[in-house]
This record gives sequence, C-alpha cells and structure tokens, in this order.
Amino acid sequence: MKIWYTRCPVPTASGLAYNLGWLEQELGDVGVLQEAPPEIARHHFDHDLLGLFREGGNVPALAARSQGARTRLIGLTWIEEWQSILVRPDSGIRDAAGLRGARFALPGWAATRAESFPRAMALHGAKGALSQAGLTLDDVRFVDVPSDGWWPGLEALRRGEVDAVYVKGARAAEQAAQLGLAVAVDLDAHPDPRTRVNNGTPRPITVHEDLLAERPEVVIGFLVQTLRAAEWAASSLDEVRAILGRETRSGSDGVVTAYRNDFHTALHPDLSGERLDLLRVQKDFLRLHGFLASDVDLGAWLAPEPLAEARKKVGL
Repeated sequence: MKIWYTRCPVPTASGLAYNLGWLEQELGDVGVLQEAPPEIARHHFDHDLLGLFREGGNVPALAARSQGARTRLIGLTWIEEWQSILVRPDSGIRDAAGLRGARFALPGWAATRAESFPRAMALHGAKGALSQAGLTLDDVRFVDVPSDGWWPGLEALRRGEVDAVYVKGARAAEQAAQLGLAVAVDLDAHPDPRTRVNNGTPRPITVHEDLLAERPEVVIGFLVQTLRAAEWAASSLDEVRAILGRETRSGSDGVVTAYRNDFHTALHPDLSGERLDLLRVQKDFLRLHGFLASDVDLGAWLAPEPLAEARKKVGL
C-alpha cells in the first residue's frame, strides 16, 4: 500500500518528522500530496485516498467528514501562529472596540466547502476579535474580496477598499511588514483561547478508517515519529525555525514574528477534552455559517487508541 502524507505550510510535528526523514524510516517511501499530480493532490481536501495521513486545517477535514469521508481523528495540535487583525496605520483603529462599523475583508466562496477555508478563517477571525469588545459580526460590514493571492484582502486593505483583514502565519506577517500595515488586534495575546479558534486551532490529524482498521501498526508508527519530532523540537529551536522557513516559504523575520512564546515546546498532538471542546466550537461555527454539509459527530470521528499506544512506545 502506498503511504501518502499531506500538511499545510505551518509548524507541525509530523512535518518536522517528514523533514528529518523519520517518516520514511518508519513507513518506507512516503508520497507528498503537495508534490503529486493534481488528480492525487486534490485528496488534501476530500481525503478519499486509502494510505493518506493528513495534518492540516480543520475546515477541509470537517467539511470532508460532513460529506461522508471515511476518516478518523487520531490527534489534535494547537499552535499559536500570529493571528491578527490588520488595519492601515492611519485608520484610527487601535483595538477591538475600534472595529465597530469597519469594512471587513471576506474572501468569496470557492468551488467546494472544503476549499472555502479562507472565507471561514476570515469570518471566525473577525468574530474572535470582535468578541473581545463585546461586539458581534453584525457590528461590521463584510466586503467580498477575491480569494486569490497569498493572503486575500491585503491589497484591498492597502488600497483603502476595506478597513480590516484577518491574517495568520509567517507569510502574512512578512507581507504586513512589506505593506506597512498595522496590527489592531493581536488575537494571540488574549488569555481565552476560544477567541482564536480557527482553521488551524486546533489542527486535526486524520487518517482513512480502512488504513486504521487494516494496518493499525502503520498509524501507530506515524504517531510515534510525530511524537519523537515534537520531543526533538522542544530543544532545537534554531533547527525548527530553519525548517519552518522552508515550510512556510517565508523569511526568518516572518517566522520569528509568527511563531513566538516557546511554541516549539508544544507541538505534541493530543486528544484532551480541552482540545476536543475547542474543535467543537469550530465545528459548530462552521455548521452555522454553511461550511459543513451536515453535522459531524466528534465522538464517532475520534479514534484515541493509536495515539495512546504511540505515547507508550515513546515513553510519554
């Protein structure tokens, strides 16, 4: 059976394990969807590929599951990655309260619900920021912007067509600096993690249910190497940043800005009640706003046994 791996360009322990060569040592030749032909690469969104491991945004994972994808949830990670609301420096918007009445960039719908994750991110990012000032989505005006470009809405913000844009990650931090934009709300600075529940927080690790049923040792092996990489990362910050620069296709300044506060010590996947509750917050938000074809039963999706066995093997 061909084993495939796909992930988003963000810090993940499984991504580190792949870059370090540990996944291939464990599983043999591993195909990467980002390097595959389009007819294979599309499975990043629908997960209809038997040998696929996916660690990526929860919008495509939940959307696929809501449409009947035969996946199981085997881990969750939570990485703070510079979620912010950007404005023009001369806008007068300095905090969440200042967003009242603002024109907020909202990427359009894509061809599928799963591929519409930029729209979902912007909408939930706006909600998280507004909630800090007791405001709701009804207190701003959303302006449709194209979904193309590295980060939708930044050029519209620079041109004055919108007043605020939700962003996250190293590339967005780099672009914000290049365009001279200002941070009005640093979502990572708020003590309540619910204000920054979004596509990557928490981030699910999923696998095809047939692979789990037929080859559980393969799934456990994948998680063993992921946990090993998380342990390695905790004392290897410089090396982690170097890998992230390649993964996110950004410069060192963007990586340092986006990934802060000892993020490298907390890359371990888990299935704690807290993370599952935060995923439920995201799932309910996506259902409310039309990103899911049907509700997702998180309990039925969950498969905790492989991670528990992997943790024993690693000694955690």
